[in-house]
Amino acid sequence: MELTILMPCLNEAETLAICIEKALSYIARSGIAGEVLVADNGSIDGSQDIARRSGARVVDVAEKGYGCALINGIRAARGRYVIMGDADDSYDFVNLEPFVESLRQGYQLVMGNRFKGGIKPGAMPPLHRYLGNPVLSFIGRLFFRSSCRDFHCGLRGFDREAILGIGLVTPGMEFASEMVVKSIIHKLKVTEVATTLSPDGRSRPPHLRSWRDGWRHLRFMLLYAPSWLFLYPGLFMVLVGLAGNALLLPGPRSIGSIQLDIHTLLYLSAVLVVGVQSILFWIYAQMFAISQKLLPPDPHLERFRNIVTLEVGLIVGGLLLVLGILGAAASLEGWSLDAFGALHPQQTMRLVIPSATAIILAGQLIFGSFFLSVLELRSP
Repeated sequence: MELTILMPCLNEAETLAICIEKALSYIARSGIAGEVLVADNGSIDGSQDIARRSGARVVDVAEKGYGCALINGIRAARGRYVIMGDADDSYDFVNLEPFVESLRQGYQLVMGNRFKGGIKPGAMPPLHRYLGNPVLSFIGRLFFRSSCRDFHCGLRGFDREAILGIGLVTPGMEFASEMVVKSIIHKLKVTEVATTLSPDGRSRPPHLRSWRDGWRHLRFMLLYAPSWLFLYPGLFMVLVGLAGNALLLPGPRSIGSIQLDIHTLLYLSAVLVVGVQSILFWIYAQMFAISQKLLPPDPHLERFRNIVTLEVGLIVGGLLLVLGILGAAASLEGWSLDAFGALHPQQTMRLVIPSATAIILAGQLIFGSFFLSVLELRSP
């Protein structure tokens, strides 16, 4: 069998039959060896019987969630290729030729693009059309260097074995993002074809919850892009913190009528500390994700770890600790010269702040280096 047309279903009695009819009409017209498979997620409105009477095969999925229904449906599919689409009569199951042609050409994931094919009046809420989808699709392209311009189109085709091989696991609506993101990470061949979107044919509200599910999509993309979540913000904060310290350590600076002094220096030192911690989190996240096979091996990280070993981390951390202690001793000596009396913060804090910062950074690097070594341990 070449093609399975897969529809996730949860109480779709109003529109399921027409969707199956359209899909079967495409199979008959094209002459392709195919089937329609309904992955039912616990419907209580008779959707299962409607599906069977309409000529579809039904697989019952007990685990709740859009992603759970589709993952189990993909596993149960008999076709070499799978085209999935919602059973709400919003997707065009009659015109699937572009998807099948692209799959036959060797593409392993073929995304529909509703913005290119056409969105009929009332088919997509303005919030989704002008904010949600464009913003999330832009973030997806930025984070993962993807060419997809419609990350969340529910009508998409794929090579079944290739998609099963990338380890899809998310149970909810973020499954749509996971499929695209992991396909890109695992270097599958991905393309887009134009498709249309029609108004939802159901009288009840959709299962999608705009803000909740939008956040779940964004959260997933952030977790699978640790460079954007941790590394780039961390590098920016480190640069700002170092530049600010270099500017203010010699003495106060004025910008117009504004004078920057030790208070600004303290905040910039805090920014530096948070930036270093963020970079360490990036390393932890990358190593954990790779060890759990959530992300493929990263050659840049491998080269970094070959250079920055436990011993290097301990040496750098130790040097910072010594500098911090020397600075603290120097400030204590200065205080003793004043007979441990009243201090002049503008002078003393210019030494105390960098000393304390060096001690904090030393602790981060020393303990962080040991933690990295723990992450590298392998069970026998």
